Amino acid sequence: MRTRALCGGRLAAGRTGRPGTCGRRRPWRALSALLSDGQKAAYEADGFLVLEGFATAADVRELRERGDELVRSFDPETISIFSTKKQEKTMNGKTNVDSRQYFLDSASNVSFFFEEGAFDDDGNLQRQKEVSINKIGHALHDLDPAFRKFSRSDKMKALLDSLGYREPTPVQSMYIFKQPKIGGEVVPHQDSTFLYTDPPSVIGIWLALEDATVENGCLWGWRGSHKTKGVERRMLLDEDEEIVFDKDPVPHNLGEYEPIEVKAGTLVIFHGQFYHMSYENKSSKSRHAYTFHVVEGADGFDWSPDNWLRRREGFPFEAMT
Repeated sequence: MRTRALCGGRLAAGRTGRPGTCGRRRPWRALSALLSDGQKAAYEADGFLVLEGFATAADVRELRERGDELVRSFDPETISIFSTKKQEKTMNGKTNVDSRQYFLDSASNVSFFFEEGAFDDDGNLQRQKEVSINKIGHALHDLDPAFRKFSRSDKMKALLDSLGYREPTPVQSMYIFKQPKIGGEVVPHQDSTFLYTDPPSVIGIWLALEDATVENGCLWGWRGSHKTKGVERRMLLDEDEEIVFDKDPVPHNLGEYEPIEVKAGTLVIFHGQFYHMSYENKSSKSRHAYTFHVVEGADGFDWSPDNWLRRREGFPFEAMT
C-alpha cells in the first residue's frame, strides 16, 4: 500500500516538501552538523537534549517583546481557560459553549488562553490580563513574523537535519507564560498523544525565555521513557468533532522524573514519546517559554486524520525549506 506524505502540509501521495520546492537543494544543509555524535547519542539514550545558549540574547528579547505586544493588543472579551486536564470550563455562571470551537480554531490562528486560577467563582478576571494569560497558540510559527523567523531559522533547520529529519514540518506552536502564583500544572504526557503521525515522528522544541527553575515551574522529564513506552494515549477529534481521549490517564511514579533547570536562551528538544511535565508555579516569578512541535513530512509518514489539530481550508502546514 502506498503511503502518503505531508507535502507543504497537504497529504500528497509520493511527494515531499512544498509545491515547487520538493527535491530542491537546501543551502542550510551545507552548514556543518549542529550536533556532535555525543549529543546525538545522548538524545537517543535519554529522549531529550539541553542546548545551552542556542538562542542569543537578542533572539530572546525579540520574542519576549513580541509576546508582550500580542497580549497588549488582545481583547479579553473572548475568553478561554486552558487546562491539560479538561477543556470545557464554567465562566460567568454558565458553560462557555464556544470554548471547544475556539480551541479547535486556534490550530489556524493566534489565540489566547487564560490560566484556570485567573478567574473568581463568578467567572470574573481577578488580575490584569498581562498576568493572567496561560498561553498563546497554536499557529505563531506561521502567522507571526518574529516567531516564524526563529522557528524556521537556518540554525533550527540544521538542528533538525542533524537529527535526520528530511522534510521537517512545524505543526503547532505556543508562547507559554507560566504566570507567578497561578501558573498551572502540566500533567505528565507524551507529545505524540496530541500530535500523531504514522510512524510517530513528532519532536518538541522548547526555548526558555526566562530562567526556568524548580521554584517557578521548570520542565521535569522521565529520562529514557521514550525507549520503554510506546504512544500510550491519544487525544482525538471524534466523528461528532468532540475532543476525546482514547484511554484513561496512565498512572505515573513521579519519583522517576527529574527537573530540567535551564537559563534563558537554552533550547530543550524532546522525543515525541518522552514523558515530561511541570508543576504549578507558586513563586513570585514567571517562567516564559516558546515551544513548537515538528513532524516528519517526507514520504512514508502520515499525519493522523483523527488528530485534533486541523488547519482550515487553504492554510496547509508548511515544510521548512
